[in-house]
Amino acid sequence: MIHYWLELTFFKMGFWITWTIIPVLVEILPAIVSAIRVYYRGRHRPKLSLPAKLPFVTIVVPVYNSEDTLYDCLNSIAQSTYPADALQVIVVDNQSTDNSFAVFSEAQNVFSELNMSVIRTKKGKANALNIAMYNAIGTYIINIDSDGRLEPHALMNMVLQFENDSHIAALTGTVLSNRDEIQATKKWRLRLLQKNEYFEYAQAFLSGRTIESTHNQLFTMSGAFSAFRRDVLFNTFMYNTETVGEDTDMTFQIRQRLGDKVSLCAEALFFIGPISGWQELYTQRQRWQRGELEATQNYISDDRAGLSKFFSNFLVRRMMIDHTFMFPKMIWFFASIVLLFFRYSPVVLIASYILIYLLYVVVEIFNYICVRSLLLPFKEERRFYGHLWWVIFTLPGYNLVCFWIRLVGTINMMTRPLDWNGQRPAAELSSVKQQVRADWQQLWHRKKDQ
Repeated sequence: MIHYWLELTFFKMGFWITWTIIPVLVEILPAIVSAIRVYYRGRHRPKLSLPAKLPFVTIVVPVYNSEDTLYDCLNSIAQSTYPADALQVIVVDNQSTDNSFAVFSEAQNVFSELNMSVIRTKKGKANALNIAMYNAIGTYIINIDSDGRLEPHALMNMVLQFENDSHIAALTGTVLSNRDEIQATKKWRLRLLQKNEYFEYAQAFLSGRTIESTHNQLFTMSGAFSAFRRDVLFNTFMYNTETVGEDTDMTFQIRQRLGDKVSLCAEALFFIGPISGWQELYTQRQRWQRGELEATQNYISDDRAGLSKFFSNFLVRRMMIDHTFMFPKMIWFFASIVLLFFRYSPVVLIASYILIYLLYVVVEIFNYICVRSLLLPFKEERRFYGHLWWVIFTLPGYNLVCFWIRLVGTINMMTRPLDWNGQRPAAELSSVKQQVRADWQQLWHRKKDQ
């Protein structure tokens, strides 16, 4: 019996072992090693010293129809531990059609200790940020989205990291979903999606971007919460208005073109609203995918993009892992279905999927441990994250869904013009059905003509 199962599951798995090597060597093993390094860094964090005088800081808040969230966002600035008399707050209205200005006026009266002003610009977040740059007078410019709120120590922690490392030109904060809003979600399926998103964000910032910033290899700063030395921003070409990934483009400008350091401030937390559903996830991840590809296309030259640069150039390595290996994964998935029709052993197929799943679970366990260590200063956040330990077992499935969305986003980028919002799943599915129907009719007519 033992020999039978060995013969069935292992000795006949040569085909699948070949495919398994790719995720193991390229994704799983590097992720485990990185998680161990992040855990070690979390246990040996340097203490930051307070400067004799805190610098003046400009906070830019782009706004478009944010009447429901703007007040809480400005309130989080007012409740910050950073001195109000050292802050300039610029609210940039992108042609809002709701009562955002009325909310700003109310906040301006309530938080009278803050130096707040409003600017109106044409639509587009990049336009808003560019205009705000020329009205900013702070040593540092910090951009935050109007649908989120700052943790009270976030501004102070971010400025202290700048002040203690003169080589840092730009920082991104740690972005997490708002745990209170997640717990208030009534539909359990949506709440499950939101908890997976929270887990993903925690690991992406506190594990992934922590290790990326160690060697100045941060791929993108978060557009929701990022900070810059003012003089560095004025050495760039400003925010690119021709891409959906203006935050990624700015990251590449500072690191690739200027040769400066871009890093993560893990202790600067910013809380955003959780995902509203699968449709928002679908359009959001496609937009992120397009932004990554556009920035990489603009900043990686042909002589630096070869396979031989996989180990020496982290951008090539990132593109290979995140994009090129999408297609072997897709082939692996569809091949498993096709082989069933050729009477390939279902037991072997199931065993291979289980093996891959368990390997990804192991990665999530390592990430879970190191993220908890980095959340040590934030007791409530650490407790909430700790209670979500079971997401370790659902996150591989969530990541698989995101993989397919990103694959569709890659295809859409090659076939569609620039579109900030993208098409919803129902609209794209309808387009696919129409195309399949048209192709089938064309084939049918050719067959009849023959």
